Amino acid sequence: MSPIHAATTPVFEIGPASITWRGSGQTLRVESWGESAVRVRCVPAGDLIDTDWALLPVPDVPTTVTVDGPDARLVNGRLTVLVHADSAYDAQAGYQVFRARLEIRDSNGRTLLRELGDGGALKLVARNFTALPGGSHHLLAAFESPVDEHLYGMGQYQQEILDLKGSTFELAHRNSQASVPFVLSSAGYGFLWHNPAIGRATFALNRTEWVANATHQLDYWVTVGDSPAEISRAYADATGHAPMMPEFGLGYWQCKLRYWNQSQLLEVAREHTRRGLPIDVIVADFFHWPELGDYRFDEEMWPNPRAMVEELRELGIELMVSVWPQVSPRSENFPLLAKENLLVQADCGLQPQMAFGGPSLFLDPTNPRTRDTVWKICKRGYHDLGIRLFWLDEAEPEYGTYDFEAYRYHAGPVSEVGNIYPQAFSRLFYEGQVSAGQEDIVNLVRCAWAGSQRYGALVWSGDIPSNWTSLRRQLIAGLHMGVAGIPWFTTDIGGFHGGDARDPAFHELLVRWFQLSTFFPVMRMHGDRLPFEKVTAADGTPREHSGAANELWSFGEEVEEILTRFVWVREHLRPYTRSLMREAHIGGQPVMRGMFYEFPHDDACRDLADQYMFGPDVLVAPVLTPRATSREVYLPAGASWTHAHTGQIHDGGQWVNLDAPLGSIPVLLRDGALSHLIGTI
Repeated sequence: MSPIHAATTPVFEIGPASITWRGSGQTLRVESWGESAVRVRCVPAGDLIDTDWALLPVPDVPTTVTVDGPDARLVNGRLTVLVHADSAYDAQAGYQVFRARLEIRDSNGRTLLRELGDGGALKLVARNFTALPGGSHHLLAAFESPVDEHLYGMGQYQQEILDLKGSTFELAHRNSQASVPFVLSSAGYGFLWHNPAIGRATFALNRTEWVANATHQLDYWVTVGDSPAEISRAYADATGHAPMMPEFGLGYWQCKLRYWNQSQLLEVAREHTRRGLPIDVIVADFFHWPELGDYRFDEEMWPNPRAMVEELRELGIELMVSVWPQVSPRSENFPLLAKENLLVQADCGLQPQMAFGGPSLFLDPTNPRTRDTVWKICKRGYHDLGIRLFWLDEAEPEYGTYDFEAYRYHAGPVSEVGNIYPQAFSRLFYEGQVSAGQEDIVNLVRCAWAGSQRYGALVWSGDIPSNWTSLRRQLIAGLHMGVAGIPWFTTDIGGFHGGDARDPAFHELLVRWFQLSTFFPVMRMHGDRLPFEKVTAADGTPREHSGAANELWSFGEEVEEILTRFVWVREHLRPYTRSLMREAHIGGQPVMRGMFYEFPHDDACRDLADQYMFGPDVLVAPVLTPRATSREVYLPAGASWTHAHTGQIHDGGQWVNLDAPLGSIPVLLRDGALSHLIGTI
């Protein structure tokens, strides 16, 4: 193709804070969307779509837009967008082709992202829409990005990779996988793929690619900042801030699979009180209901839940109850939910979507009528009893087979909108609780997407195995979730599957996991421990099993002593943890932070995956391998570091080898902070 003269150059449509270009069927718009941030949208035909999947309306910000022939420039704070338009005669097609290429720069004029060029004879397309039956398109968006950048975020994937450059990710949710498509670059930008379609993201050395398997529009948001903290703050402003964590979220949460009746749960709570052990939350896990989808307590096993809630509150303990989106055809609520089209629909094949606990269908929380109806049921069954905390399990949702093309939501086919589901599930309960007058809202949920944080989502890492590999992966997952805008994160201490309560090897893993979780946003004990406990109803019919005891005193005296000490460390951390939650609420900051986040200019911190910062002042170096009694720890320069166990002060800018016997974890305090912890860890 050969260029056409300037007289035929496409014309830009300029707004006070936007640039719009049209050509060859596409409409492309760049517009300011917050300070030092822009939103970019493009449709292959028709008008732009005003979707609000995660992005919130933002106030107008000072923006300068200029045009110089084929070039348009938008300047907003530290961010500059250049759009270069041209046209060329395609000899093979026999007509002119109009093109526009977008580039994002920082305030120093450095290119951070640039749409892929056509490569001359290669005829590459940076915004490649491929038509699909029904009017949607397969979309591939390709960018040139800095080869030497380091990337973090993208939510939770079960892997041990900290720097994501060179990785590829499925944009889809699964049990223990939460795809939150925001990435932070060491080059100084943050990028949100504002599209809930099933797809893929690849951060290769030669290009970055984002793929939506089926969509109607290209839609992404970019911000530029001088530090990770600035980028996180802008991202929270754009997608919503987490609420302030309630006081009961700062302490210790006790759970197991499963307290299967009222007296068993109350006895554990009473024993905590008798032993003088701090506890903020205790959990009634799944199958406390008669049938999946009933959303109330089984009267035989839980004869007086209101009295249970009242006794727990007198003990200073909140009750959390598990709520699943699965609805059995045997449920008392199934006829209403099915008749009113409030359940996920199958576009092909049989309608049942999950078989655990019997065939069932999933709620469709993308439907506002579902959110209203289900909250009314849950309010009657739980909230009116005084229950303020919900455990939103199965929130991906966990299809029996992840055949995303087979199902449809109110908001559209799962292939187009599937990743919005967990956000909508959290929204259902958050908005219901607000409407009921509740202010201190946090709900435990097994999955999230961009914007989930504004609905009080505390994400946990799913049904993970009880092994050392899994322990290391949960640390990485928590760091990436924080970068992806989800500051509230927790895991099943000890892992969910496979931990044998009688095994000394498991005791070691449990202790190390417990120590690590003392410095997580939320400290929560859970797991399906061996040996299982059979459960039967009064008439002899079998019920879902329970696991072995999972309390602090369940693993022998040596383990009990260590766990008890760290529960009290968590309690001593409460004022500091409260301040971190305030930073998350007001400034959008992660509670647990990679070393790269607090020390972005220290090259040694770029890919340091086995230690992290709990807020700005506490360096945590957990033991992540079996039988280890010491470990190497990197102390960044520019600070002094006090060992919280020994009180010894170390200069920054060096590696040190620190003792780590089973009862201790290396924790270092920055510049004399939190001196009251010295000697307790």
